Amino acid sequence: MIQKLVEKIKKTHAPICVGLDPMLSYIPDHILKKAYGEFGETLEGAAEAVWQYNKAIVDATFDLIPAVKPQSAMYEQFGVEGLKAFQKTVDYCREKGLIVIGDVKRGDIGSTSAAYATGHLGAVKVGSKTYPAFNEDFITVNPYLGTDGVKPFIDVCKEEKKGIFILVKTSNPSSGEFQDRLIDGRPLYEWVGEMVAKWGSGHMGEDYSYVGAVVGATYPEMGKALRQIMPKSFILVPGYGAQGGKGADLKHFFHEDGLGAIVNSSRGIIAAYKQEAYSRFGGEHFADASRAAVLDMINDIKGALGHVG
Repeated sequence: MIQKLVEKIKKTHAPICVGLDPMLSYIPDHILKKAYGEFGETLEGAAEAVWQYNKAIVDATFDLIPAVKPQSAMYEQFGVEGLKAFQKTVDYCREKGLIVIGDVKRGDIGSTSAAYATGHLGAVKVGSKTYPAFNEDFITVNPYLGTDGVKPFIDVCKEEKKGIFILVKTSNPSSGEFQDRLIDGRPLYEWVGEMVAKWGSGHMGEDYSYVGAVVGATYPEMGKALRQIMPKSFILVPGYGAQGGKGADLKHFFHEDGLGAIVNSSRGIIAAYKQEAYSRFGGEHFADASRAAVLDMINDIKGALGHVG
């Protein structure tokens, strides 16, 4: 799957993914009104609105991008109905040929970790049959429990030829409370990066490992250091746009050939119509605003990568 991601990035010339992280406050009134009219102001109505919102954005952008990243919490808040919307979103994106990165941040040990991996990346056995459940292509993984927590995910990845992105240096302001702590004179995120490179060395694609890393766009100098520590790991880069990251911050996350990283933007794209720059589209044409925001992001990153090296 990592090779498929690389090939899709080469084809689209767009090392970006759209974060499908819907909040009801992002969804235009006409979609909410229709969903509530059909299902009432219920969890089912909310889930229907989320699904229709996602579908319109995917329809408007799928030809421009290689991947999407739905954040599971945005769906789980609506309970079982929200999870159904998550599943419909994953399935639809795969039908459209997109790589799906499930942002689930799972991490436990033993059979629990194996169950998470099976549910999101593998297939569960029911009697004499097996069934894929959520069936994403990649998921995000929390490494806090160490190898015991990560290895079950890697085992399933090897079976299914799928991948994971491990949290190394996250984009949020308080990430340094733990991640920047010095251990034997070096920050914790560097030690985690070394472990990602080690874990990944046993599960390689053609050029990159199936074990990638999450490194926030908001910390470009740390990204530069981690790119050197993890030369064969693809980097998923959150924090672009609404969190303050911009194209000029990103060049060192990539290799000189412009590969090695994929940059995520969530509300900067899916709620673009609420921004002054795209307000001309209005709520009725929110998906067109998302497409325009994707094109602007592609150009921003392309301009930055033109100076890599």
